[in-house]
Amino acid sequence: MLMALVVIAAMLPFAAEAQQARRPYRVGVLNEAWAANHPTVEGLKAGLRELGLEEGRDVTFDIRFTEGKPEATSLAAAELARAGVDLIFTSNEVATLAAKAATQRIPVVFTLVGDPVATGIVKALARPEANLTGISSLTTELVPKRLEALKTLIPTLRRVFAFYHGADVPSSAAIVRALEAAPRLGLEVVPRTVMAPEQLDELLKQLRPGDALLAPDIATMDIPAVMLEVSLASRIPAVFSSELWVSHGGLVSYGADYRAQGVQAARLVAKILRGTRPQDLPVEGADKIDLAVNLKTARLLGVTVPRKVLLRADLLRR
Repeated sequence: MLMALVVIAAMLPFAAEAQQARRPYRVGVLNEAWAANHPTVEGLKAGLRELGLEEGRDVTFDIRFTEGKPEATSLAAAELARAGVDLIFTSNEVATLAAKAATQRIPVVFTLVGDPVATGIVKALARPEANLTGISSLTTELVPKRLEALKTLIPTLRRVFAFYHGADVPSSAAIVRALEAAPRLGLEVVPRTVMAPEQLDELLKQLRPGDALLAPDIATMDIPAVMLEVSLASRIPAVFSSELWVSHGGLVSYGADYRAQGVQAARLVAKILRGTRPQDLPVEGADKIDLAVNLKTARLLGVTVPRKVLLRADLLRR
């Protein structure tokens, strides 16, 4: 009997450790989306499942989405930090910077960040340092390709308006690339910064038949959604950064797939949850870049989609 008690006592620390190990990892999710099922979040969950981390059993999610409100995003980031989650998963620059400001201890894995160095999120892609790493959506680098896709669809196009939030550093960097590429494509890019919804409404009144729109890759003030509404209502072509907008009626997009970024980020998340330091994981460029065209919208706008675009497109919406 004494020997049995000794054996049981010896096993207690191991039982406690096993019980602690069975506790699901807690992942805080922060973005400016309008619903909890943002494509990057769905991609993250799918990627973690592929890696053997099942929701509920191995990992739980505390999802905070702030409907495009930067001030709400900062508050939500602070709440997640106080909640003591094991990791924070973010989508876009605003959410990532809010998480960075909220904690220097909890690892942060980001997606939908166009230029992580320019925004000050990391110091270097190869050695991100601090507590952050993630996936760059390559927004800045891909802007010339977006303009090229628009010009290919509409060879007569001459003027493209680019509206973006004035405080968004990656959008500013993307505009510089757009202005550099414009002469080669025979285009005039007209950049306009906005800081309030009413200002955006006034600027949109400047559009004329024959113009087009270059949408930013940021959810702040819901600028891409407003551009989409104007595009369809006024029959003004628009190019977007993601197929998500083409699925809702946008004419064309060229950029990193939102859901695929979540799947790709899941590998980083799993490594960190299992003990790797975020600063030891280089920032990755998005793996999956898609050209998407909405053929129904093309017909609405009177655009004839060239055969070379039909053959090259990764996604065609009919």
